[in-house]
Amino acid sequence: MDKRPTLRTIAAATGLAVATVSRALGDAPDLAAATKDRVRRAAADLGYVRDRAALRLRTGRTQVIALVMSTEHDMMNHTARLISSLAGTLRGTPYHLNVTPFLPGEDPGAPIRRIVEGRLADAVIFNQTRPEDDRAAWLLERGFPFATHGRTDWADRHPWADYDNEAFGAICVRRLARAGRRRIVAVAPPAEQAYGGHFAAGVLRGAAETGAAARLLAVTSDDPGESVAAAVAEALREGADGVACASTAAAMAALRAIEAQAPLGLRADLVAKEAIPFLGLVRPGIMALREDVGRAGAVLARAAIRAATEPGAPPLQDLEVPLDADEAVDGRAA
Repeated sequence: MDKRPTLRTIAAATGLAVATVSRALGDAPDLAAATKDRVRRAAADLGYVRDRAALRLRTGRTQVIALVMSTEHDMMNHTARLISSLAGTLRGTPYHLNVTPFLPGEDPGAPIRRIVEGRLADAVIFNQTRPEDDRAAWLLERGFPFATHGRTDWADRHPWADYDNEAFGAICVRRLARAGRRRIVAVAPPAEQAYGGHFAAGVLRGAAETGAAARLLAVTSDDPGESVAAAVAEALREGADGVACASTAAAMAALRAIEAQAPLGLRADLVAKEAIPFLGLVRPGIMALREDVGRAGAVLARAAIRAATEPGAPPLQDLEVPLDADEAVDGRAA
């Protein structure tokens, strides 16, 4: 049976000293990038896997970024695209991604506390942020590196990547108003989540800008599709002629309600956002704006590494602002 490759194996393959190989795998800042790339390629070819327990004992670091996410069903692979982008950005760095799920009903802070108290990662990334997020407050108090997908009330103090859902909400109403729709209903995210408040504020701002009547439905974009479809159908029977949805899943449920009411002469237009081009394939008339989840993942990966390795550096932050068109602004992270 072949022996497990070691630092000496890589050193022999590259012609470098063992100490140089070790420093290259540790991303030593004074080593040339070409040397580090050479060592990493050799390590990958040889099947070398670092002993992270030994690394933690020796350096206090794990070279792991932990992504803590809910296990709730994700209809349009939003989560998969985020994970793919995070992992792709970490590729070629010393860092690896560990995904830690938490179940619906479980304390979302529990896995973060386990990671931090067990020193299982060098930084944590999490989503579904709230304005006064207990997880962010706890991590800030302890000075542990983290980044969030979404903003908190302390967004000036930590790294984050976010989509401007207030701008998106206002665009939804403006587009529907331009299409002649005057009685608009919106399916917003849960109010306790930060982006739910942002989206609701945008819908109200769009109504003020256009003079259209707009209101939030009692259901949220996290509710089952049957509940969303029933609420939209009732709103259509009460005279609504435009629907704005904060997620692709909610949009699909709203579309089902709109099509079911069409034989009754009730017509409505629909605006939503999506992470992948999909809604237009289902129904070309849907007005869809894109959310670049891949961009968010790339920013979060870089933000987590910076927070872990440069504690005094300004936090990396990025806000994707949608255009009043079918594509988002190409912006840059700070």
